Amino acid sequence: MATNPYFDTPLTPPRPRMFQHPAAKVIWTLVPVVTLGLCAAVPFVVAAVKGVVKPWLAVVYVVGEIAIMGVALAIDPGNESESPLAGFLLMILMITAATHTALLDSEKVSVGK
Repeated sequence: MATNPYFDTPLTPPRPRMFQHPAAKVIWTLVPVVTLGLCAAVPFVVAAVKGVVKPWLAVVYVVGEIAIMGVALAIDPGNESESPLAGFLLMILMITAATHTALLDSEKVSVGK
């Protein structure tokens, strides 16, 4: 009697998950919004440590956050100018980071995994 190779092959281990509970997903998604973008890269660093995403994605988010914060501060270092561009950049950073944090466990997204 021949054996079936599909029965003998080991199962691949499941991909690590970032969120173990739906409440954790909500809390992690709110981190960039509540901190006004100052901790936008934190969920991606945690995901890289857990093995959910590749480390280069966390590095890209850290560098991007530093660059956007630097540009926003260079545009509007205090109350001297009334340009809305600095606030717009920070809002885009918060929205982008929150959206990408919510998509960390999505099976449809494969970039950086």
